[in-house]
Amino acid sequence: MKMFELIAPCHFGTEAVLKREIIDLGYEVSRVEDGKVTFLGDAEAVAYANVFLRTTERILLKVGQVKAETFEELFEKTRALPWEEFIPKDGKFWVAKANSIKSRLFSPSDIQSIMKKAIVERLKEKYRVSWFEEDGDSYPIRVTFMKDVATITLDTSGISLHKRGYRQNTVKAPITETLASALLMLTPWKQDRILVDPFCGSGTFPIEAAMMAANMAPGMNRSFLAEDWKHIVPRKCWYQAVEEAQDLMDTGVETDIQGYDIDAGAVRDARENARLAGVDHMIHFQQRAVKDLSHPKKYGFIVTNPPYGERLEDKEMLPGLYRELGESYQRLDSWSMYLITSFADAEKYIGKKADRNRKIYNGMLKTYYYQFLGQKPPKKHGTY
Repeated sequence: MKMFELIAPCHFGTEAVLKREIIDLGYEVSRVEDGKVTFLGDAEAVAYANVFLRTTERILLKVGQVKAETFEELFEKTRALPWEEFIPKDGKFWVAKANSIKSRLFSPSDIQSIMKKAIVERLKEKYRVSWFEEDGDSYPIRVTFMKDVATITLDTSGISLHKRGYRQNTVKAPITETLASALLMLTPWKQDRILVDPFCGSGTFPIEAAMMAANMAPGMNRSFLAEDWKHIVPRKCWYQAVEEAQDLMDTGVETDIQGYDIDAGAVRDARENARLAGVDHMIHFQQRAVKDLSHPKKYGFIVTNPPYGERLEDKEMLPGLYRELGESYQRLDSWSMYLITSFADAEKYIGKKADRNRKIYNGMLKTYYYQFLGQKPPKKHGTY
């Protein structure tokens, strides 16, 4: 089977987690860069990566890489790529996204227009037609310029992979499912340990944790654009990936995962989202303020996305909120706490310096993943 270079974009700061996921799936990683991991795989890998990877935003199939400092150069080098191997005669194709960093060609709209014309010229010649109906399956193209080198790809996923299909109800400032998964994987949490999110919002952390505990593939209940690309990825690849995902899933696993929020509406939404994800029986949601956070058991985990105060009217409440979180955490004997925030004074009001601090980009927002490490449990309770 033909091998492809596949590119998996991710949040800046989570590349190591995604790399581990890809290796665990059985594929060879060829390159790790800021915000993306490149790996080698066949048609089956396109299906398996879309269905199983938790921390990538989409799977891009690399068509080619060209150096272009002028639009004429971009046109000629784009036209030279073997587009007929990917886009059929009736294919609908467009340059869906173009971005440019430290390159002479920097106008996204001009890049998109020139490349579309170049691809049209190539396919007109190969298919011996003068006009394309473009009434068939969709083939969105993405191009990224870095120092005058353009990486040109086809988007196999379509709708971003963070959209698992379960989050119908969201609260303000939700964390994406892909980022939540990556942050959970950056902790030593395992399914036999307690996990609490005291600012659960629409329930993303608890739901992603429950899906991980149940070994539930994140993409098993959604569709992907490349399912229609039968000449590139045979249908049997998708059937096999989903069938394997169903075989691996175990929703009967025992867990102690809890989500709290002071907002009753958020708790209602979180419960409904968990139901849609098929993990509502694995999570306990409750309306509760962070100051009332308590748990009788030891060696648990807090993993949370507290308010950042990005809106001016929320800033005044942050010191008190983080102080209450710190006081509640202090009462939890031997627990670990992991929280992502852009609030610069988080440690000051929590009242404790984090053992580790990792810079993560949540979209364009620079945030910090503070890691407060609790005691390791005795071996009989499990290990880190």
